[in-house]
Amino acid sequence: MVSSSGSAPPVPVLLRPAVRPLLDGADLAAVAARPDDVDALLAWAGEVSGRLPLPGAGATAALWSALASVAAADVGAARVLEPHLDALSILAQAPAPVDLAAVGAGDGSTWGVFAAEGPGVRLDARQGDGTWVLNGTKPWCSLAGSLSHALVTAWVGADERRLFAVDLRGHGVHPAAGPWVSRGLAQVVSAPVSFDDTAAVPVGPSGWYLRRPGFAWGGIGVAACWWGGAVGLARALWEAVGRREPDQLALAHLGAVDVALGAARVCLAEAADLVDAGIDGKPSAVLARRVRTVVAGAVEEVQRRCAHALGPGPLTADERYARRVADLGVYVRQHHAERDEAALGRDLVAVGELPW
Repeated sequence: MVSSSGSAPPVPVLLRPAVRPLLDGADLAAVAARPDDVDALLAWAGEVSGRLPLPGAGATAALWSALASVAAADVGAARVLEPHLDALSILAQAPAPVDLAAVGAGDGSTWGVFAAEGPGVRLDARQGDGTWVLNGTKPWCSLAGSLSHALVTAWVGADERRLFAVDLRGHGVHPAAGPWVSRGLAQVVSAPVSFDDTAAVPVGPSGWYLRRPGFAWGGIGVAACWWGGAVGLARALWEAVGRREPDQLALAHLGAVDVALGAARVCLAEAADLVDAGIDGKPSAVLARRVRTVVAGAVEEVQRRCAHALGPGPLTADERYARRVADLGVYVRQHHAERDEAALGRDLVAVGELPW
């Protein structure tokens, strides 16, 4: 019989056994203890970011293991940490120094990345007297009311976008409080932000944000968070199996969960090696879509198996489990299911090489 870990502190998750954990049990326990305290989570993210490597710098597997470890402890905490790290990696990749002092950013800044577009809203950037200003509305801006700064894409022409750094507490920034009725990631409010002649600093030339190699790499980092969140669910199943002698159905569910998580882990580990080798261009886009699709499928399989194996009990009586199910359900929907599969097929045709 498997022994239950009970109330043991969170354990780091590793993409491969040789990876050295960058976050320990105390780090992970700290985020799991106060999942609704966004300010505390942001302060924690700012502190630990200095201990985590940039993607593509030779330790990507360790970075993604750290993200997965946070998600295994608390999905919401990973949703707070990941975009902050992504913003730092974008700034590090910028082809020219960015004048962050012009928007009041420094070592203590907390960052988001706002690059979504939506129907009926548009954010424009224009230059005058040597400065850039933003006007319009940006949708899906997570934690805009809590962050100090963000990297924001804005239109600089009819069909060109450029990335800008902006002070979210500066002139003309108006984050909305909603609508945000989500039961999952309820504390990570994602709502529109309006900008009215808000000063901004360019980060890279027009189109650079999407063309840079780190765009695809960051998307795989998000998938590492999904995988870690599913590991957290699987650990609940493991503990339940340990509380009584499992029957054949419980063992079948456990085995299927292991296969799903193992396949996704191998996929992420291989992707980490390719990122460290500098994969770029169309192959990088194919890799990101493939890995995200594999991981999203694994997450959905773990969600289904845990629901069947555990029934309604933990959903109605276990706060941490119920929160994880809801949080992960919202987070993994950043994968657009069949639409992303179609995009992968399009990328494969664009590359033009036999993929298997």
